[in-house]
Amino acid sequence: MRKTLILFSFLLTVYTVFSQDTDIMLKKIADEKNESKRIDLITVFFETTQDSDPIQDMQKAKKLLQQSHEHEDQVSEAMALSEIGYNYRSFGNTLNGLEYNIKALAIAEQTGNIELIAAIKVSVALYYKDLADFPKAVQLLLSAEEEAIKVKSYKIQSWAQMNLGEIYNSMNKTDSALMYSQRAYEFSTRLGYNDLLGFISLQLGIVHEKLGNESIAVSYFGQAVKEAAKNKSPKYLNQSYYALALYYQKMNIKDSVIQYAKKAISAVKNTPYSNMCIRPAKLLAQLYEKSNSDSTVKYLKLFMAANDSLFNAKTIQQGEVLTFENELRLQELAAEKNKAEEQRWLNIQYALLAFSIIIFIIVFLLLSRGFITSERGIKFFGVIALLLVFEFLNLLLHPFLEKITHHTPALMLVGLVCIAALLVPLHHRLEKWATAKLVEKNKQIRLAAAKKTIEKLEGETE
Repeated sequence: MRKTLILFSFLLTVYTVFSQDTDIMLKKIADEKNESKRIDLITVFFETTQDSDPIQDMQKAKKLLQQSHEHEDQVSEAMALSEIGYNYRSFGNTLNGLEYNIKALAIAEQTGNIELIAAIKVSVALYYKDLADFPKAVQLLLSAEEEAIKVKSYKIQSWAQMNLGEIYNSMNKTDSALMYSQRAYEFSTRLGYNDLLGFISLQLGIVHEKLGNESIAVSYFGQAVKEAAKNKSPKYLNQSYYALALYYQKMNIKDSVIQYAKKAISAVKNTPYSNMCIRPAKLLAQLYEKSNSDSTVKYLKLFMAANDSLFNAKTIQQGEVLTFENELRLQELAAEKNKAEEQRWLNIQYALLAFSIIIFIIVFLLLSRGFITSERGIKFFGVIALLLVFEFLNLLLHPFLEKITHHTPALMLVGLVCIAALLVPLHHRLEKWATAKLVEKNKQIRLAAAKKTIEKLEGETE
């Protein structure tokens, strides 16, 4: 009981600290006006959980998405949707991940922010890589690299090059794989951006192994291990040790295969990546199959346990995902309700404005018959009335114009010029006609009043 309470207290403390850190970062993101700096903050926001805890990362993405709707921040919205897609990919749901990233890319393109578009394109390319559509993935990554060069975003440039290196490795285009992996390595070391240096070193080791440069390959594998250990990344540590185990299997050095396969298992044992011991456990079971039955059984059991763990983890994750999707659906419904309420209030304002203009015109027409006797006054208030009518029409037409032109500045300008070409001449004609009519009418009323006064005076004199 005591141990349970201690564990509960520890988890509650961790959750509280996590929530506080998340809220602080969200506020920083909301307060940052510079879009490029905001993109950097969001990247850092997800770095700590992106490859360690997809469920927690998805919760952070949901909070960022909600905040983006409240602040009408399309940059945050695009990156939140992209991150949700990345989490789906971690759960093994590539198609859902791709769907979210395509949505993110559409929003990014609306913003016109080249850096954001490049970052999302790199994310989209990962799904096409998973689906083995390598030409599409390469096309997106090359486009992202070109855009990153334009805005001098070296971090995104290194992402594109790193993934190009991996894809060309998968396609067995070793020359291209070497070129892009080497570029990514140079960028990362120059920028001091070491988070992905282990993965890049791993790709360079695989390339050099294919090229027959064994000593260079082993050196890069060793560096990949070193970087993964430095960054405390069980995921990349496992991948690096497993790559070494496969290399020594190819060299037919059994002791080294066993050594590094065991290290690959130890790297992810009791971590969120425990299912990654499946491949090295299977490799060890195959090695021991003929020589050591006890070890064969041991690693077969480990292989089966890892498979069961993977299945259970995925079941839990799917449950969490369903809960998340329901929360996201409710969030979207709330956003739609708020939007409908805003539109309703906007319609009420338009109706009030129209009613006020009509009242103003009626009052003006009534007063011009007797109270307003000055010709200048009639002309002034006549112009004001017409301006109110035409500016109100312009106000009504503007949202419609934005919709049909998709906010394109050149088309908006042409549309506004066309509206002005219709309204301005009409305004001038109505102004002259209305003021002339009202002045003439006012003169007639004043003349009739004067005649009555004269007749009255003449009657009194007689």
